[in-house]
Amino acid sequence: MTTPDPIANLNACFDSLEALFDGLSDEQWAVQSYCPDWDTRGIAAHVAAVESMLAGDAPGSWTETVPFDRIGDWLSANDGLSNAELLASWRETINARRAEMATYDQAQLALPSMTPVGPSTYGHFLAIRVFDCWVHEQDIRGPLNMAGHEGGPAAEMALNEIENSLPYIVGKKIGLPDGKTLTINLTGPVERTMHVAVDGRAAQVADLTNPDVVLTSNSTVFALLACGRIDPQGPIDAGSISWSGDAEWGEKAARNLRFTM
Repeated sequence: MTTPDPIANLNACFDSLEALFDGLSDEQWAVQSYCPDWDTRGIAAHVAAVESMLAGDAPGSWTETVPFDRIGDWLSANDGLSNAELLASWRETINARRAEMATYDQAQLALPSMTPVGPSTYGHFLAIRVFDCWVHEQDIRGPLNMAGHEGGPAAEMALNEIENSLPYIVGKKIGLPDGKTLTINLTGPVERTMHVAVDGRAAQVADLTNPDVVLTSNSTVFALLACGRIDPQGPIDAGSISWSGDAEWGEKAARNLRFTM
């Protein structure tokens, strides 16, 4: 059976994270990540704890709630370990999830499931896990100055979750007024062009002619801004995000992409 894309992409995130963690010094494990709640070690623990929460329950088991309270069980059980011991436990947990996911078929991925963003499918739950793991990897890589895994299928899937929220970002966070249009060009490593028009309410559209604002950004910077991880001033000064057209709304767009944390 061909591995479903969410599973393949989640495994790719696990592969990249494991390679990143392997060989980190104790000082690097303690470096503050872009996520204000955690250092490198904290993010590693969070990723494994969430996968531990998912373990053992068949796809479609959760239709009313997600048992986030289980996350604390893994964290408590692994509290006080050395960094090397934590990584060993991380590998054990992730490998168990890899084996479990390898048994899933397309019908199971299509089953209804509660997710962190509301009712959807189990496959979408795994896509959200790709988004979470990929963003957390960038949370670590940036402060460690160890760039990597910014492109490819997992990064594409992570950006999809942000693209799904574009009407909310543009309509509510940026506040683009009625009648205005915005195009976002991601120049790489993930390349895509996205269009939003406000006609009563903001909505994504297939194409735009002469948009009022064109926002151009590196895809990783765009993701970090959308997730509220970095101050917009840095990438604005560096030129990794810029705008053309209506200058006022272009700047507002660049400074108000954050829709989650």
